[in-house]
Amino acid sequence: MFYVVCFDIVEDRTRARAAKILKEYGQRVQKSVFECGNLTEEKFLKLKNRLEDLIDNTEDTVRYYFVCKGCLEKMEFSGIGERPSAEAYRVV
Repeated sequence: MFYVVCFDIVEDRTRARAAKILKEYGQRVQKSVFECGNLTEEKFLKLKNRLEDLIDNTEDTVRYYFVCKGCLEKMEFSGIGERPSAEAYRVV
């Protein structure tokens, strides 16, 4: 499964830790946005739990967007960067 994960985290230290965790699962495409491709449900839940244990639920937010293969193929962007590979996508 392919996910876009974005966050708004108040504390610098927590934000850096969240980015470090997310780099283990995907590619940073903006300062607080990561594209995480080929995550099994187990890996996704592990990522989500790690981030939930890290953040302050009264101040911070993390959002997870599932992107289906058809939508991934229609993704558009402007400026620098690369389109995520739909070929690397797999259904689990």
